[in-house]
Amino acid sequence: MLIKTLLPQSVAREIQTMIQTGVLKPGEKIPSQREFSQKFGISRASLREALLTLETLGLIKTEPGRGTFVAGPGGGVSGAMAPWRYSDSYSVFEVFQTRLMLEGQIAALAAGRVAQTQLEQMEEATRQMEDCWARQDLLANVEADLAFHGIIVSACSNTMLRALYQNVRQQITETQRQPIPITDPERMRESIAEHRRIIAALRAGDATAARREMETHIRNTARCAGLEP
Repeated sequence: MLIKTLLPQSVAREIQTMIQTGVLKPGEKIPSQREFSQKFGISRASLREALLTLETLGLIKTEPGRGTFVAGPGGGVSGAMAPWRYSDSYSVFEVFQTRLMLEGQIAALAAGRVAQTQLEQMEEATRQMEDCWARQDLLANVEADLAFHGIIVSACSNTMLRALYQNVRQQITETQRQPIPITDPERMRESIAEHRRIIAALRAGDATAARREMETHIRNTARCAGLEP
C-alpha cells in the first residue's frame, strides 16, 4: 500500500501504471472510490483529484449512472476530450485567451533574464516531453510541459505577473492536459519544436521573438482543442 502522504499526482501515476501494465484493462470498470482510497491510503478527495487528472488525459472515462471505466483500446489516448472541469467559473476559451496575454508578456520579460542553468532545464524538460510521449507516459509528458512553462515564469522580472500566473495555475494546467486525448503524434512533434523555438528566443534575449513564439505555441495548443482565441 502507498504511504498516506502521497499527493494525488502520485496516485494518478500508480493508476496509470496499472492501466499500462494491464492490471486494469481497456473497458474495465475501475474499483470504487472507497476501495481505491483504502488501497492507496488516501482520502477520497485526493483520489477524486487523481481520477479527474486521468480523465482529462483520456485514460479513464466516467459514464453517468454506470461508473468509471478504463479508456480503450489500450487504455491510452481516447480521442475525445473530457468535460471542462472549471465551467462554473471560466470557459476553456477564456483561459486560453488569458494565457495568450499573460504568458506572452511573461516570456517577453523573461528574455535576457533566463540563466544558462534554466535554459538547460527547459531543454531537458522538452526532451522529457518527447521521451514520455513516445512511451505514452502522459502524466510525465504533461509534468515536463508544466515544468518548462514554470521555469519561464520564474525568470520573469515582474513579480505581479508571476503572482497572477500562480493564481490561475490550476486552470492553465488544465488547458495543458485538456487537448492530450486528441493530440496526434504530429501535433506533439510541433509542440516540442515550438518549445525549442521559445528557448532559442529566450537564449538570444529577444523579447519580441519570445512573445511571438510563446503566443504561437499557445494558439496552436488551443487549435488542437478546437478553439481560436
